[in-house]
Amino acid sequence: MLRLLKHVTIPANRLYHTKTTVMCFGDGTHGALGLSGSIIGMGSDAYEPTPIPGLPPDVVTIAAGHFHSLAVTCDGHVWAWGRNNEGQLGRDPLSLRETWNEPKRVEGLNKVRVQAAFASGVISAALGDDGSLWVWGSSNRGQLGLGKGITKAALPSKVETFSGEEIVKVSLGWGHALALAKNGNLFGWGYYADGRIGKIGRELEISPLESGQEFSAIEAAEKSVMEAIEKENDMPIIWEPGSIEELHELKVADVACGLDHSLVLCCDGTLFSGGSNAYGQLGRANKDLGMRPIDIHFRPLTIASGLGHSLAVCNDPSSEATRDATSVVSWGWNQSSQLGREGPEDIPQVVEGLAGETPVSVSGGRAHSLSLTAKKEVWAWGSGRNGRLGLGSSVDEAEPMLVEYLEGTEVIQAVAGLDHSLVLVAE
Repeated sequence: MLRLLKHVTIPANRLYHTKTTVMCFGDGTHGALGLSGSIIGMGSDAYEPTPIPGLPPDVVTIAAGHFHSLAVTCDGHVWAWGRNNEGQLGRDPLSLRETWNEPKRVEGLNKVRVQAAFASGVISAALGDDGSLWVWGSSNRGQLGLGKGITKAALPSKVETFSGEEIVKVSLGWGHALALAKNGNLFGWGYYADGRIGKIGRELEISPLESGQEFSAIEAAEKSVMEAIEKENDMPIIWEPGSIEELHELKVADVACGLDHSLVLCCDGTLFSGGSNAYGQLGRANKDLGMRPIDIHFRPLTIASGLGHSLAVCNDPSSEATRDATSVVSWGWNQSSQLGREGPEDIPQVVEGLAGETPVSVSGGRAHSLSLTAKKEVWAWGSGRNGRLGLGSSVDEAEPMLVEYLEGTEVIQAVAGLDHSLVLVAE
């Protein structure tokens, strides 16, 4: 029987009486580190894990968007900081930019007790303990899911389509979204080119982003993405959450959205992928659009997506004697060694550098990856630019490296934004 990890890294009720600290490292350009000017300053980077001031001492879960960050406290409040151009902090985009790096409580969620939060590049989302989904920010791609033509939500707004459903996890890409219900049903909405959210009542289309070209540098990849986005004047959009046809008869256990691809793990152990395959991030020989099974020879337990790479914590079916042993499996874009291994990039393979460790979760950024182990330690690999690996330098790491600055702490959660990282530590 497939053993699945929890959707939320740690249940909030286990932390009600535990003091916690949120720490950050990486690119501080957009204020996503939450560090005040007296410590590092707006626009500066942090090369090692640094405590974020101004947050309550009872944070139970964290989330990293592309350029902003979220934290949820044990009493169900959401705090936000970082980029706010699209109102993703729940504050007026015209508010002083110099204050965006300061963590502040998101107003407008007084009707619900939040248990988890999620973020993309332009919106934020919160799950209530009643299974309701609330969203805020701005997305021309329909990522809010609030109805046709609704592109902005200045304050948290409830996604009414989910009335009667209890949502347990949401994952957000650049312009698409997936939501998993407690009963295993899966819903998708937003920009649906390349079949990144499967088929929802419309024919699938190819996006200008699906270029298949190779990129020589991270900046070139970002420039190409932005140029392709500008070409998408007539974007195919699903404005409200809908059921994904390919998975209609299956129960889903976990979901993960990359920039323009998606991963879906079913309760029977089948792993599906859809969307762009420019870097081999779909991990399958079948090039058909839509959600299709991945060619993987491991038993996935939980999944994650970076910008153009995919990650999974898996059981190795050949290690029955040590059924609790886990490995990280990676595939996709590897420009900065974010796969943490050598070998074919479009085929899921084990990250051998974590041999002897027991990974319990993974997270991917633009060009770096993080893994939390059963020892409550964090390992990092890939691009070291701006200190996003937390190793005290900007050097890229081709294999997983232990984040030694966290030695002696009990790390509860580790998440990667596009170019920054957050860890939640129990005191």
